[in-house]
Amino acid sequence: MKKLFLIIGAPGSGKTTDASMIAANDTKFAHYSTGDLLRAEVASGSELGKLIDSFISKGNLVPLEVVVNAIISAIRSSDKNYILIDGYPRSLEQMRELDRVLASQSEVMLDGVIEVDVSEEVARNRVLGRARGADDNNEVFNNRMKVYLDPIKEIRAFYNDKKLLHTINGERTIETIVADMKNLIENLIKG
Repeated sequence: MKKLFLIIGAPGSGKTTDASMIAANDTKFAHYSTGDLLRAEVASGSELGKLIDSFISKGNLVPLEVVVNAIISAIRSSDKNYILIDGYPRSLEQMRELDRVLASQSEVMLDGVIEVDVSEEVARNRVLGRARGADDNNEVFNNRMKVYLDPIKEIRAFYNDKKLLHTINGERTIETIVADMKNLIENLIKG
């Protein structure tokens, strides 16, 4: 059975960097973003991949159920037993659909949800400080933060009730955060 770990956090929390560093330094982990998983499914040429491509190629959003099935399919086909996905779920609908699909199968088990916790001020300074693209500005940051904050209390409560939610302080050095996250994941794997 594959073990899934969701890494969540505000924009600029470092969740993608943290998860990618863990996977880069330990071959038993695979790290994906949702976009990576959808592209991999399309590239596989599977029926699900063709369905996804029929939406993407027309510039349409891929339906939620299809996205979650693509996530599960990619996890199943990974040669790794421990999967890190960052930035998912971003909404209550995504959370509920993933929970529904995971409950209906036995190949993938959600083993933990790790929130990389940073203040809004730290998140803003990181995002605006990196200024990687046109979307790294105050207006876009405010919108991305709102999108993150609107459902987060309910997402936290849902995973906390299932005893899956863990929080890591994301306002320390990257090395410390990654070491703590990896240690937490290793302890969750051991049970």
